[in-house]
Amino acid sequence: MDQVLQGRIGKFALPEIFQLIANGGKTGTLGIQNNNNIVMVYFKNGRITYGYGPRQTTHIGLLLTEKGKISARQLEDAVAYQSNKEVTKRLGQILVEKGYVSQEDMSNAIRHQTEELIFSLLSWDSGSFKFYENQYPTNEEITVDLSVENVILEGMRRLDEVNHFREVLPDFDKALKISETTSSIRKEISLQPEEWNLMAMLDGRTSINQLLKAGKYSEHKTLERLATLKLAGLITEADKPEEPGDHLAAMVNRVSGLLQDYLSHRTEKVLETKIVQETIGEEDN
Repeated sequence: MDQVLQGRIGKFALPEIFQLIANGGKTGTLGIQNNNNIVMVYFKNGRITYGYGPRQTTHIGLLLTEKGKISARQLEDAVAYQSNKEVTKRLGQILVEKGYVSQEDMSNAIRHQTEELIFSLLSWDSGSFKFYENQYPTNEEITVDLSVENVILEGMRRLDEVNHFREVLPDFDKALKISETTSSIRKEISLQPEEWNLMAMLDGRTSINQLLKAGKYSEHKTLERLATLKLAGLITEADKPEEPGDHLAAMVNRVSGLLQDYLSHRTEKVLETKIVQETIGEEDN
């Protein structure tokens, strides 16, 4: 195991490190650490084949569920099977073997997951990295083939968008809440299910950073939706953390009122069930 490249992020920017590996056509593992966050990115002949981090921005099971490729029950079954101490397979491999998802859909999901992970890394401005040449995982059943150049280009575009989101949104340590003026225009509101779910999480106490760490959606999508909702005047910065007792009654009443008027115009019973369940689930946790 030859360690050929290591250093501190800051002296070297991560895009530069990726380019060094790509230009050299290297095969190996790049380990990147920032505080308690550790991510491993695998390369083969200078191209990205896989990325893994315990705190990945998009969980593969949730990603497939959101896209309607698997059901919540199928995901639960696969996770239960994986929890068996004798099982060492990754969740994606289990889902394919059980016939819950096709190999193509799984490959596309892992590609998306890996790209999202790399995009999130490009914003890191501190930490450390180590590259181990020829140390490469042999037990990955599903890998991708990503051009470093394309990933960096898209990642830098994402950074520009995130900087725009930061201009629209308050400090990420601040909490958001549903705007008081929303009730007066609720009959005209038309939101996507993901936006309803996100609004249900805005309790006046949970900061933007906490929403991002919750990992319900990718960091980019969460920021994009929050910025859109704020620009539309539907959410606003909380003046001060709300008391838990006050939050429950206010949030439930407000979201219920918005949802009731929305459903009365569009009769989407499936959406109603989903929002109510997720709202109550958030409160129970």
